[in-house]
Amino acid sequence: MNRRRSDGIDPVARSRSRRRALQAVYAWQMSGATAREVIAQFAHEQAHEVADLEYFEDLVLGVDKHCEDLDVALAPFLDRDIEQVDPIERAVLRIAAYELRQRRDVPYRVVINEAIETVKRFGSEHGHTYVNGVLDHAAAEWRSVEVQAPRTR
Repeated sequence: MNRRRSDGIDPVARSRSRRRALQAVYAWQMSGATAREVIAQFAHEQAHEVADLEYFEDLVLGVDKHCEDLDVALAPFLDRDIEQVDPIERAVLRIAAYELRQRRDVPYRVVINEAIETVKRFGSEHGHTYVNGVLDHAAAEWRSVEVQAPRTR
C-alpha cells in the first residue's frame, strides 16, 4: 500500500521520524553527546524501520543548531524555565518549535498534533496537556496568518 501523498511525503514515515527525533534529542539533552554522535547511534536502528531519515536528521540537527533561539522563543509560553520542564516534554517542545519556526512546509496543526501524540506515548500522564497549551500559544504568535486562516477541507 502506498502511503505517500502527491507531494511525495509519507506521513507515517514522518511520524516515525519525529518519534526517533524525540528519542535522539532526549539522549542528546541527557548525555551531552553531540547531535551527530546521537544520530550515528540511531542510524543503525533507523535503517531497519521505515522512516524519513532525512527528516529525522533535519529535526535533530535543527534543534541542535537553533536550541538557544528555540528556548528563548518558547520562554514566553512556559510557566517555568525550559530546563525545569520534564526532559521528554522539553525535547518535544524543542522539536515542535523548530518545525513551527523553520519548517513552514509543515502545517502548524500537523506539528501540534504530532507533538501531542508523541508526548502521550512517551511523556508523563498529563504532559500532552502542557505541550498542547504551550504550542497553541506559540503557533498563534509564530504562525498567526496560518492559524487565523479559515479551515478548508
